[in-house]
This record gives sequence, C-alpha cells and structure tokens, in this order.
Amino acid sequence: MHARNKEEAGKEQARIERSALIVATVTSFMGPFMLSSVNIAMPAMEKDLQLNAVQLSWIATSYLLAMAVVLVPAGKLADIFGRKKLFAQGLFIYTVGSLLAVFAHAFLVLIVARIIQGVGSALFVTTGMAILTSIFPPEKRGKVIGVYVAAVYIGLSVGPFVGGLLAQHLGWRSIFFVMLPMGIASLYLTLHHLKGEWYGEPGQHFDIAGGLLYAVAILSVVYGVTRIPSALGFGLLAAGGVLFYIFIRQQLKAKFPVFEVQLFTTNKVFAFSSLAALLNYSATFAVTFLLSLYLQYVQGLSPQAAGTLLMAQPIVMAILSPFAGRLSDTIEPRLLATAGMLVTVIGVSLLTMLTPHTPLSLIVADLLLLGTGFALFSSPNMSAIMGAVEKRYYGLASGAVATMRLLGQMFSMALATVVLSIIVGEQSITPEIFGPFLRSVHIVYIFSAVFCLFGVYFSWFRGEIRP
Repeated sequence: MHARNKEEAGKEQARIERSALIVATVTSFMGPFMLSSVNIAMPAMEKDLQLNAVQLSWIATSYLLAMAVVLVPAGKLADIFGRKKLFAQGLFIYTVGSLLAVFAHAFLVLIVARIIQGVGSALFVTTGMAILTSIFPPEKRGKVIGVYVAAVYIGLSVGPFVGGLLAQHLGWRSIFFVMLPMGIASLYLTLHHLKGEWYGEPGQHFDIAGGLLYAVAILSVVYGVTRIPSALGFGLLAAGGVLFYIFIRQQLKAKFPVFEVQLFTTNKVFAFSSLAALLNYSATFAVTFLLSLYLQYVQGLSPQAAGTLLMAQPIVMAILSPFAGRLSDTIEPRLLATAGMLVTVIGVSLLTMLTPHTPLSLIVADLLLLGTGFALFSSPNMSAIMGAVEKRYYGLASGAVATMRLLGQMFSMALATVVLSIIVGEQSITPEIFGPFLRSVHIVYIFSAVFCLFGVYFSWFRGEIRP
C-alpha cells in the first residue's frame, strides 16, 4: 500500500511538473513574440489608425512602462498571495488586453490595450519562473530553465517573420488575435492541471508606500531612457536616480519591504549574477538593431533578407539554451556563464571591424558566435540567480531578474540612440553619411564590449552555488 501511494504521488508530481513546464514555456514565448511581431506591424498600424511617429512610439513604450512598473511588486504580491494565483490572473489580464487590441479602432483604445497587456505580462513573467523553481528540484532546475529561455529566443526569432506574414495577409489585428488561444489554453491548463499553490514567507503584508515610490522611480527611469538625448530625458533619469535612492533607504527600514535590498548587500551570488545579467543585456540588446540598419542601408539588403540573416543568432540561442541549462545542473553555473560572456566579448569586439564590404558569411559566423555566447550565459546565470535565494524569495528574485533584463534592454537602445544622435544627427542614412554611421556603430560596439568585460568580472567572482 505504501509503495502504491508513493508511486501515485510520483505520477502526480510528474503531471504537475509537465503542466508547469508547458504553461511557463508558452507564456515565456508569448511576450517576446508579441514585442518583436508588433514592431514589424508598426507601419500597418500607422496607416490604418492614421498615427504620427510619436503616437507610434507609444505603442511600444506603453507596454514596456506597464511591465517595468509591475514586475518587482508582482514578485512580492505572488510571494504573499500565491504564485499560481498571480500567474493565472496575469494570463487573464493579458488575454483581455489582447482581445481589446483586436477591436481597437482608435489610438487611445490601443494604448489602453497595450498597458493591460504589459500588466498581465509582468504578472506571468515574474511568477512563471518562480513556479518552475518551486516545483522542480535543484538537480532538474537548469534543464527546465534552459527550455524556458529557449522559448524566449524562439519568440524573438519567429516574431518578425510570423508577424510580417500576419500583418501583410490578415492585418495587424491578427497578431493580437493569435494571442487569444494561447492565453486561454494556458489559463485552462493552469487552473485545471497545475495542482497546488506556492507562497513565500507567511504573515507578510504589501508595502503600499514602497510600491508607489518604486512605481514613480521606475517610470521616471524607463520613460527618461525613451526620451534621451533630450533635456527631459536626462532630467527624468536624474529624478529617477534620486527616487531610487530614497526607495532603497525606505526599503531598508520597512517591516515588509517590496524588495529585499539586503539580497544585494548580503547575498553575493544573487547580487553579482543580477549585475552580470544587467550588463549582458545592456551590452547586447542593441546589437541586432544596429546590424539591421547596417545590412539594409550599407549592404543594401531587403528587410526580409536582413531579417532572415539576423535569425541566425536567436536560432542558435534556442537550440543551445536547453543544453546549457542541462549542463548547469552538473557544472558550476559560474563557469558556464563566464565562458558565455567571454564568447560574447569576442563576438561583439569583432563587430567593431565592420566595413561597407564585410562579407555576409563573416557576419553570419559572428552571429552564430554571439548566439552561442548568449546561450551559454543566459540559462546558467538564471539558474544561479534562482538557486542563490531561499524559496520564500523566488517570486521576488524572478521579478528582479526580469527587471534587470528590461532595464538592460532599454539602456542598450538608449546608448545606440544617443551615439547616433550625436554623430549622425537627424539626417537620413544615405551613402554620403555611411562613414559617420559606421563610426557610430563601432563606438556602440566598443562600449558594448567593455560592458561585457565588466560582466565577465561579476560573473566570475560571484561565488559558487554548490559547496
């Protein structure tokens, strides 16, 4: 009887693990796919809704702002009220936002839909990783995180291609429509097959004052980054920095802080791994953006050809991430992540030598090298972050690393924007200014390589998560 009960318990645990991995993987695909596919559909939205350039930029910015505001507080709320509950609510909110976007026939309605999507996405992104880490034992953690990260890269890689096809043949609203069955199926699976609930430390309360202070601070920083290099942008960044300082001081005194600042001051593995993630995204997110401009303007490729070539990088990342994650279950994540960052340094450094006549085969080879570096870094680094904290902090840690990713991506794009604005200015990219344009690209890649070198330092000296 005891053996039968043990066998049944094992089967039930396997079912829960399978359900958790499916819903977490689908949702980790949804966010990046939506981001990259909507960017491709911007011209169609502009024409259909009669938008100007500023309004068009808000379609992306509103989503990012909503995500940035909610990510960290959502991690704390999940630890207090239940991670599955917040995950399911996030799926529901995201699906409602997608449905609203399908029927949006005015700019304001579309922006509201994007904000709702951003809130929902933040809820399930923060809690999805925390649920996986709560369910799977440490010896399986790297493998499942590798699958999770691979789904992110698959979303990024197929988004532009599928989004372009949908926008061209079925209209831009079809991109939001395909989110509906994914959201509904994931919500059904979560509610009916993902048994159990996972919490942080019992007896906690949400720090409303801290949450509001964080929201204003992160809004100032993220929106400030989008307005660089204007005076408003730099002013908002400065204000955000001051508000973050006040937030940190307030959190150190709060009885139930929104964010455990002490994780950064007392947990070296968590702090250094998080900083390595921030530096990695700060160094690499704009690489594809600049290469896309270079391939289309300087090399004369069509948008479709450039997009196809650039897919080399995320495809390699998607293939290698599960492998790297599995390796991190047996090899110290610090070693794999540092090796990945070193490979990335080499790949980014090679891009500083781009010329108008660089063979496309060399560019593809370098993208394959970068994809390998990203894959070796991302899964093991994520595994190190989640393995460095107690179970009660899983939601918070997941929200923190998602915030690091978002801030790094925004900073990377801000760096590229500032350099292009200073050297190229507001001129169109024509053959007459290919020289200044390439100089801008080289400068950004030099900064990126330096950021990666700092990332190597934090990655190597983080300490080990295994005794």
